[in-house]
Amino acid sequence: MNVGSVIWLTGLSGAGKSTLARAVQLELNIKGCRTELLDGDAIRAVFPCGFTRDERDLHVKHVGFLASRLAQHGVIAICALVSPYEASREWVRSLCGRFVEVYVSTPIHVCEQRDVKGLYARARRGELRHLTGIDDPYEPPRRPAIALDTTAITVEAARDAVLHVWSNAVSGAPTQTAG
Repeated sequence: MNVGSVIWLTGLSGAGKSTLARAVQLELNIKGCRTELLDGDAIRAVFPCGFTRDERDLHVKHVGFLASRLAQHGVIAICALVSPYEASREWVRSLCGRFVEVYVSTPIHVCEQRDVKGLYARARRGELRHLTGIDDPYEPPRRPAIALDTTAITVEAARDAVLHVWSNAVSGAPTQTAG
């Protein structure tokens, strides 16, 4: 199904957004869909920006605009960004005809245990400021299409749940929030 749309994965660092995004992309590619994965870390590596609230909002808006343009051209844009603020996610939603917000709701203590990048440890030692969930807020989505705690579900089951919600969203069927 080549229906341009945006699948937006939001959650704390270490929640499993990128892993889930790659699994969703792989499955959609197997089905013959045109996809593009927009990962927040990869984009920051090419277009560095800071971590103040204004800089984070701008980063989300840039990625959201790009995703909306891809979707208008029949691409499924799969976006994995912390995107901590509700207002900037809602701004992106307003740009997109088909927008599926996935809240990767993994608890912070699990994210800290995973800490692949060492961010939480550095923040706890005072070496890193503005880490979402530590000294910067994360505003959980008020109306995600689905919420998934990756401690309670396999990558494959999470992928299938996202694809089910996405499929319903692009076909016009009602979507339901799950936990």
